[in-house]
Amino acid sequence: MPARTLFAPYARLFAVPGTRAFSSAGLLARVPMATAGLGTVLLVEGQSGSYALAGAVAGTNTLAFAVGSPQWARLMDRRGQGPVVRATALLSLAGGLAFVAAVVTDAPRWSWFALAVLAGVCSANVGSVVRSRWANALPEPAQRQTAFAFESVADEVVFVVGPPLVTFLAALVAPPLGYLTGLLVGVAGALVLSRLESTAPAVVPRVAGQARAAVLSPGLVVIAVTYLAVGVVFGAVDVVVVGFAEEQGSPATAGVALSAYAGGSLVAGLVYGIATLPGSLVTRFLGTALLFAVAAQALHLVDSLPVLIGIAFLAGLTIAPVLVSGLSVVESRVARASLTEGLTWTTTGLTVGVTAGSSLAGAAVDHWGAEAAFAVPALGAALTGLLAVVAWAVLRRPVGAGVPA
Repeated sequence: MPARTLFAPYARLFAVPGTRAFSSAGLLARVPMATAGLGTVLLVEGQSGSYALAGAVAGTNTLAFAVGSPQWARLMDRRGQGPVVRATALLSLAGGLAFVAAVVTDAPRWSWFALAVLAGVCSANVGSVVRSRWANALPEPAQRQTAFAFESVADEVVFVVGPPLVTFLAALVAPPLGYLTGLLVGVAGALVLSRLESTAPAVVPRVAGQARAAVLSPGLVVIAVTYLAVGVVFGAVDVVVVGFAEEQGSPATAGVALSAYAGGSLVAGLVYGIATLPGSLVTRFLGTALLFAVAAQALHLVDSLPVLIGIAFLAGLTIAPVLVSGLSVVESRVARASLTEGLTWTTTGLTVGVTAGSSLAGAAVDHWGAEAAFAVPALGAALTGLLAVVAWAVLRRPVGAGVPA
């Protein structure tokens, strides 16, 4: 089948007015998602010499983001995306600049943590903003699966480009430059996105006296908890790969390995978005989570940089499917008036997991060495599989009087 025909579903997405603009702006706005954690690790480790401290500071920033982003998303659903996205962009810029200044001037260590919290809590989840716009623009579930897969590919594009760029700038120019480049690109993209009001979901007026529908349903919670374990893998991989590359005498190769991991996900996301898959949304979520759990066990075999790059690509092939399938379940169950918040709560689980994973992996690298520390992401992936089984048992129950999704 010709490539043009094969990827026609993606072309049809961008035939919808306004989609190119908000998706392109969203691509730039999410760059800090791929650069902030690694940039923080490289910046703090370069200043302090401690991976444990670097992982703890990066994890603190991510945890603050996990706490703040659902609150911003709720405000977007109530007040509109544009003003909130604009405000968070400017606030995160101020917080990020202050954080870098504290580290490079060797301010007291407590201030590093405090300003990492400020930078994280002021940031919005741009991926959820863009996905809610796709859900608003597309009427068919199959179209939304394709759009969500495309956005996962966009996520991976920044993870392919971002880590090598951050590593190069931090290792060969100056440690703060990697973090700052990602921050400035992200702020610019968010400011452009905030101006694209015509494609933002309409704010649903609240009726006086009417109770607000609960967003955190049991189904959403179990997906968020499963994503927490996925996040452990992501956070741990970032730290362990950097430590392993440095142990092998080639620190710049860390970016290549992380790009291979993201590249596998990019390929899988493109395929998943156009595939016609059997089973329900819930069954697909379980299947993709189990594949993710099994594939990551190959990290136990890493003993050299070439092996790491190959295994990273193969394990990465399972990332996009598990993320797209879980978000598709959430999108099918959350009311449109609260969709940005619902999607953000789901990815909040992911970011909390990144916090735990980066902290655990940093300590593991310092105490065991980086090669042995690959056990941390491998165990996180195994936990993902176990939690997905629990999630499947909860999600397959009928929703109200309806049929399981």
